Amino acid sequence: MKKTLIVLTLLISATVLGQKFQPAYKSGEWLKFRIHYGFLNASYATLHLTSDTLDSIPVYHVVGEGKTTGFASIFFKVDDTYESYFGRKNGKPYRFVRKIDEGGYTKDIEIDFNYKEEMAVLRDNKNGTEQRIPVHNKIQDLISASYFMRNNYNLEEFEEGQSINLDMLFDDDGVFQFKLKYLGKEVLRTKFGKVECLKFRPLVQSGRVFKEKESLTLWVSNDLNKIPIRIKADLAVGSLKADLEAYNGLRNQFKIIMD
Repeated sequence: MKKTLIVLTLLISATVLGQKFQPAYKSGEWLKFRIHYGFLNASYATLHLTSDTLDSIPVYHVVGEGKTTGFASIFFKVDDTYESYFGRKNGKPYRFVRKIDEGGYTKDIEIDFNYKEEMAVLRDNKNGTEQRIPVHNKIQDLISASYFMRNNYNLEEFEEGQSINLDMLFDDDGVFQFKLKYLGKEVLRTKFGKVECLKFRPLVQSGRVFKEKESLTLWVSNDLNKIPIRIKADLAVGSLKADLEAYNGLRNQFKIIMD
């Protein structure tokens, strides 16, 4: 489930340069995904966006949750929560929370970003430790990155094979450079109807979790929302698929192709 939530947050969106800015989301946006592991309907994951304030700063607060359900929970119980507080105007993360329990493997991490000092303070609540990590003004956390990209990239002139690079901090491993390669457009059949999507390939670390560096494929809606529609992953053991199951509170019209 950790891998699924991570992938769900690696979204991309566009604003057309030289034209009027059109936000991709608003407070109240809620997305639900159904996740299959092999033939099992293994779990569900949600992303919920609300407005909040943090130390007098107007922020968006995103909560991502994932849990195994039904038959799958007998073999591997998952209960994960990710949270991000990022600026409503600048999209910069100010706090990130990661609390996970995956078959007994647990983490409880909080990160506070201080841009004046160019430093992030990472607290490991499980082990009672604290770490100071140098950061720059364009750093993103795992959750804020997706919303930042939905509002700040223009894909109208993108060519197939072109990539986006972004520095992220979400764990005690330090700053991670995320790379997302654009593969073109594709129409998918979904429970809502046909949806034209932008297709991407996030480059991941091969080994324990993923089979190869290009084991993931991500489709997002080719409209002003840029929400994830489908994710496929070839794992070291088995395969995973996540589909958009339900949504609410979208800022823009969700475009469905009518036959």
